[in-house]
Amino acid sequence: MKATIAVLSKNDDSVTELILNTLNSISLKHTPSHYGLITPKGNYSHKSPYLLEQQAAHSSIAIGYTSSPKTKNSYEIQQFNESSLLFEGNIFSSKLNFASPKNSKDPLGYEKSLETTLEQSDGNYTLLLLKENCIVAGRDPIGINPLYFGENREFIAFSTNRKALWKIGIEKPVSFPPGNLCFTYKEGFKFKKVKTLSLRESTSVPLNDAAEPLQILLLEAIERRVKGLKKVAVAFSGGIDSSIIAFLAKKCGVDVHLLHVSLENQLETEQAIEAAKLLDLPLEIHLFKESDVETTLPLVVDLIEDPDPIKASIGVPFFWLAEKSFEEGHKVLLAGQGADELFGGYQRYVTEYLKEGAEKTRKAMFDDVASIHTSNLERDLKIAGFFDLDLRLPFASYDLADFAVNLPVECKIEHSLNTLRKLVLRAVAKNIGVPDSIVDKPKKAIQYSTGISDSIKKIAKKQQKTIKDYVNELFEASKSNYS
Repeated sequence: MKATIAVLSKNDDSVTELILNTLNSISLKHTPSHYGLITPKGNYSHKSPYLLEQQAAHSSIAIGYTSSPKTKNSYEIQQFNESSLLFEGNIFSSKLNFASPKNSKDPLGYEKSLETTLEQSDGNYTLLLLKENCIVAGRDPIGINPLYFGENREFIAFSTNRKALWKIGIEKPVSFPPGNLCFTYKEGFKFKKVKTLSLRESTSVPLNDAAEPLQILLLEAIERRVKGLKKVAVAFSGGIDSSIIAFLAKKCGVDVHLLHVSLENQLETEQAIEAAKLLDLPLEIHLFKESDVETTLPLVVDLIEDPDPIKASIGVPFFWLAEKSFEEGHKVLLAGQGADELFGGYQRYVTEYLKEGAEKTRKAMFDDVASIHTSNLERDLKIAGFFDLDLRLPFASYDLADFAVNLPVECKIEHSLNTLRKLVLRAVAKNIGVPDSIVDKPKKAIQYSTGISDSIKKIAKKQQKTIKDYVNELFEASKSNYS
């Protein structure tokens, strides 16, 4: 499991021991780890946090990171003149390239390079830059990779999970805003918005006119995310989102393996089998029992660091997907997160459209996309990270998302209670040759289609608790291990 933490001491005390002890406490609960420590003047690494502490220079500002031995090279570290950069994630559209400002008198000499990365790069990433008495943090414009921040009387800190911040006494970590840079000194945080989604004035666009550029953007997003790969796994339900991803990935020439998980005796499994046959792609099916839900749920709540019952119920089947991907040797998993928010996949959008009209519905969809990093993406990236799995999300490509959020509602849902939803996405699927039976399949949420939600209800009822109380109890038990 990968984890990163950057700490700045408000009292000029050394933070190296604190960082290593924190990372060690997290890794002990999960998998054996490789440790790294970065200061403005150097970077160090070792399998043992104790030997690393002896090796590294003490500093009042530092970054620590940990990962499994097989993924210890998944970070990119650049060392400059009394400053250091840690990059974690993927850039699909360009290379990470910072020019050293060693001749610059500007104390924020890297600012322009960091801004350029956020402005021009399609990817999922976080970055942390150390200079003397300053941490600069950044996150991709959609907020795909998790990043949190907070402070107390002694420290200001950033981390890719909440556990590390809880461990050093920051009780309420905040999710870092996507597409921002943050310049951090002892006095506090200074945020600079660089690139974020915006909702522009609505214009009328015929469905077919919207489908053509969307098709180009989708193909481009998938091509970038499979470039250089020989094989890739696709989280597969047999629905429109996963079928389009699988279909286009196959068109890109990569060896596509479909993965499907569910409880036993669910109708969606039969639909996934039929869809895989129509797409002529190999399908790996993994079925679970209700007892597996009860075993998995505490692990999921621990990983997602959140007591929300809906997030936990969605996290269970995704945990199984990530686990099976790992066991079968897949390194990259493609998934369809974001499609529901972008294209009107939820029934509540239809309800709002009928009740409140197009503009309020369009704004509701935009708000859901703008907050998707906290509602969905952080959960799934943390689960994938636990299994050292590279989760890539084509629908979370910035250019695609920017195009989709600004489409009129009429391109996504009809003004009818029985609308299919995701109309423009279905038009793309039909245009590229996805079989009609897949194109016309209604949407059903994963926690319901896999049977997970009902199972959690039964488990909670068995313990004479509501779902909310049951999941919250699991969360508090997990959090107590890191407080």
